[in-house]
Amino acid sequence: MCYAIPGKVKEIGEKSVLVDYFGETRKAINEFYDVRIGDYVCAQGGFVIKKVSPSEAESTLSAWQELFFELKQIDLRLSRLDLKNKGIDKRLSSILDNALENKSLSLEDLLYLFNTESRSGIELIYKTANFLRQKYIKNSCCVHGIIEISNYCTQGCMYCGISTHNKALGRYRMTHKEIVDSALLAIEEFGFKAILLQSGEDAFYTADRLADIVAEIKAKAGVLICISFGEIGIDGLEKLYKAGARAILMRFETSNPKIYERLHPGRSLNTRLDHIKKAGQIGYLIMTGGLIGLPDQTREDIINDIYLAKELQAEMYSFGPFLPHPETPLASNSPPNEDDVLKALALTRLIDPEKSKILVTTAFETLCPDARRHGLLAGANSVMLNVTPIKYRKQYSIYPNRAYDKEEITTQIKETIALLQSLGRAPTDLGVN
Repeated sequence: MCYAIPGKVKEIGEKSVLVDYFGETRKAINEFYDVRIGDYVCAQGGFVIKKVSPSEAESTLSAWQELFFELKQIDLRLSRLDLKNKGIDKRLSSILDNALENKSLSLEDLLYLFNTESRSGIELIYKTANFLRQKYIKNSCCVHGIIEISNYCTQGCMYCGISTHNKALGRYRMTHKEIVDSALLAIEEFGFKAILLQSGEDAFYTADRLADIVAEIKAKAGVLICISFGEIGIDGLEKLYKAGARAILMRFETSNPKIYERLHPGRSLNTRLDHIKKAGQIGYLIMTGGLIGLPDQTREDIINDIYLAKELQAEMYSFGPFLPHPETPLASNSPPNEDDVLKALALTRLIDPEKSKILVTTAFETLCPDARRHGLLAGANSVMLNVTPIKYRKQYSIYPNRAYDKEEITTQIKETIALLQSLGRAPTDLGVN
């Protein structure tokens, strides 16, 4: 299964190309390839990541064309919004009407939505978010692969299972060759066009070592490489960008400085935000967000978190539940309920409806077995599959009983494709509007 449908180049600009997919056009930045009008390319995250031969492209497009339109019809049916709901209070209806007209919602409006408790009202919020997702993003759903290269970490975050607090954890580091081989397997064997390389803040993996890994993967395969190694410094960000990384996952976790400092003793929210802002200035696609259900966190804090992610020009929003590890100081705290997480995803879509990608996190899938389906029907349009070798996967124990710690990647792909097809979603990223 291909996770980036080839498209034909229709126009060429100074730094971008216009690509046609079954009559729909998208722009994509082209930094790495010499292309001409009529060439076929794959794009991911708004970047051209690969040139495709005409024979390969036409074969893929022929297999996809009928299914592509079938999926669109399923998605349209499931995202249809019934505005004649009975028993919905007038204020809720008025707020959602404004959202549908792309009018800015006030903090009071968003809090009203977040505080809605009636089942019919909650479901209407989810349906409205899903309708806006379909209206602006159509039925594409990003499917990324993640490789967790090391569970060593120098930081003492108060909830994370790979922090220095967890003395019981067996530690591992994948070798350079293991990382490259795992990435190439995911790309060439299983069709991934976007790979996230992630670790704790491991001093062994210097920026130079990480850059060598990224450069080797880029030299051998067409892929969008996303990095998530914590605060590696501005010099490190520049080295990895030069090596070929083009996206970064770095959550700020909370926009509330007091909560942040309690979670990360001795560390500053401003330093974290400076890293994210500098990454954006360098040219990285920003994937960021927060945790839902933190101790002393209010719903206003969560809404502020969404606004902060938007201010940081997030390409992808990553909001997941707070799941403290039992071997950490915050072990006794309870996770949030499913609706609080779904409401946060839905409000993210209402706040940034037109271009945002919203991830259904593995943490949410750990909290609720059917989270992926529910999240995708509440405005989300991205999922992450774990392609870390199974022998290491369970040791990346950031929270307990993590989803997909034991499932082979073939099983994950089969289940994901079946779910996406049932919802009318195409497992591909068609670039940007």
